[in-house]
Amino acid sequence: MADVTAARVDSWAWAVRLFKTRSAATTACRAGHVRINGEKVKAAQPLRIGDEVRVRSDGFDRIVVVSRLVVKRVGAVMAAECFVDRTPPPPPRETVALVATRDRGAGRPTKRERREVDRLRGR
Repeated sequence: MADVTAARVDSWAWAVRLFKTRSAATTACRAGHVRINGEKVKAAQPLRIGDEVRVRSDGFDRIVVVSRLVVKRVGAVMAAECFVDRTPPPPPRETVALVATRDRGAGRPTKRERREVDRLRGR
């Protein structure tokens, strides 16, 4: 494989399996969910080795540093060699707020139940 000096952001992100499809990568770039070195980028922005790429998905940022450029989709083993993952670990489950759910068809909560829910949420 010949060494590439620059690659499109959407093409690289798809090639290293940050997105399932190239069109999903392009859409994420257009929506502003992809940043290079802190700057929002367009899909055709050139990417170079050493750039930090932040991809926002499912409410969390995935932070990777480019270590190798590829333009064609590669296998999972080779894709893992193309970037260094600097994503912080997810927060522990204890810190994630519990969501109170009601049974379907239970109707509107009473004043007492609402107060219990507020107490659970820490209000």
